[in-house]
Amino acid sequence: MTVNESIPAGLRGAADLSALGRPAQAAPAQAAPAQSAFGVPGQQAPAAPVPAGVEVVPVASLVLTATDATVSVVAELSAKVPVALLIWSPRSPESDAMRARLGSLVEAFGGRLVLATVDGDANPQLVGAFQAQAVPTVAGLVGGRPVPMFEGDQPDAQIQSVFAQLIELAGQNGVTGIAQVTGEAIEPEPEPLTPQQQAAFDAIEAGDFPAAIVAYSEALELNPRDELSRAGLSQVRLLERLSHGTLDEIRRAAAEGPTDVTAQLAVADLDLSGGHIEDAFVRLLELFPAASAEDRGRLRERLVEYFDVVGAEDPRVRTARRALSDLLF
Repeated sequence: MTVNESIPAGLRGAADLSALGRPAQAAPAQAAPAQSAFGVPGQQAPAAPVPAGVEVVPVASLVLTATDATVSVVAELSAKVPVALLIWSPRSPESDAMRARLGSLVEAFGGRLVLATVDGDANPQLVGAFQAQAVPTVAGLVGGRPVPMFEGDQPDAQIQSVFAQLIELAGQNGVTGIAQVTGEAIEPEPEPLTPQQQAAFDAIEAGDFPAAIVAYSEALELNPRDELSRAGLSQVRLLERLSHGTLDEIRRAAAEGPTDVTAQLAVADLDLSGGHIEDAFVRLLELFPAASAEDRGRLRERLVEYFDVVGAEDPRVRTARRALSDLLF
């Protein structure tokens, strides 16, 4: 698990691929449970004074609820305390039971980890953003960046071991705060969605990406400064493209046509969706000098779309944007 290989999270409330990451095992299923900072996995963390220099982060609870509209708060929290994010469904008794189990396991770490639960049935944007193929799915957030973890049920000791790895990873990336329960809600009231944004959300929930594209486009026609819809449009376009063709087909076409712009655009989508942001940027930028005028336009358009998906604040976007500007001018 490396944060630097994950997509940075702006988590702006759309079908946000800044949280995208295919869930995967963070450690082999047969691996021996690792010792956490508190000893044996599953052991309750001892009550102890917060070490000097460690930030105390007030939270309403060590188990929070995240939604499409409020997940930005959880992303901001993950800049101070690592977050484990569970996507579950009330239709799945297994995933519902895991909510309680994970809550207890998280509490064992004494505030060094927070759990955010997501009802996948009610929050299709997050399901799409994390490419969750099943429930339960568990991923991490560190500094607003996703960390693939696991899907399906796992033994408590294995989950505790993965959580300990997440905390260690967070410390390596400067995320070392300790959450302290205040009982006060931290989630702000989300801004109401416009009719067009709601239509886009409903379309994505129904799996109708073309309709979502139309709805977001209409929202931008009415308000060109609507950044949520701009990000959502770029993200749902990516989701729509990824719904065509298999991974093997796309990779094979790209390998067989290293200068085929269409094939390289498709595989760059895979790079981005898998968290390989720099690979996606470099792939398209390297095609630019030898491309035709028409293909340069396609490459530029796709790169600008990627910039919206990843977020302008990300340093890799700034680097790629400068490189694109140099190629254009």
